[in-house]
Amino acid sequence: MSNISKGRGAVLIIMLLLLLDQTIKIWVKTHLQLHESIEVTPWFYIYFTENPGMAFGLEVISKLFLTLFRMAAVAFLGYYLYRLTKADAAFGYIVCFAMILAGAAGNIIDSVFYGVVFDSSAGQLSVFLPEGGGYGSWLHGRVVDMFYFPLIETAFPDWFPVWGGEEFIFFRPIFNLADSSICVGVFLLFVCFRRTLTDSFSKEEDKGGKC
Repeated sequence: MSNISKGRGAVLIIMLLLLLDQTIKIWVKTHLQLHESIEVTPWFYIYFTENPGMAFGLEVISKLFLTLFRMAAVAFLGYYLYRLTKADAAFGYIVCFAMILAGAAGNIIDSVFYGVVFDSSAGQLSVFLPEGGGYGSWLHGRVVDMFYFPLIETAFPDWFPVWGGEEFIFFRPIFNLADSSICVGVFLLFVCFRRTLTDSFSKEEDKGGKC
């Protein structure tokens, strides 16, 4: 595969993932109220929630800093992908970084634009470009999450320390396609291209790995 074909392939993957991610988010945002859910199976729900923090609803740093950090990360990943295609890296290796970039960019779109182009979803269906303005400001939008997999729902036994008798759910985090794209890309990097990744950042010759 030529360098040009690899570059076009990476761009196509990024565009497809972004399109799918935003299509799902916009559908959820305009068809469900906040915290409303649809049961697909007993262990899979479309559960609409929003978070101002990191992947899977984690909140550890300020929203503005997180958005700016994501934008800087996407810029770096874009430059790194360009270098990979010029260096004739393995296409699978390029795909991993394309997935990570697409996931980060997908959540950036929410953070940058959603506070302005959508009104609140609390107790109502959100409207796109509402007359009264959005629920927030530029760079302060909330990320839309919807995939919920409560694979195991039970309770800790009464004798269990600290959490005895409390509800236990596995898997509790609610996430979106962008989060999944990042996680899968990182997972494949470490499983299939660990040596390539190490060599690349050590400035050694990088011709890719295989999975």
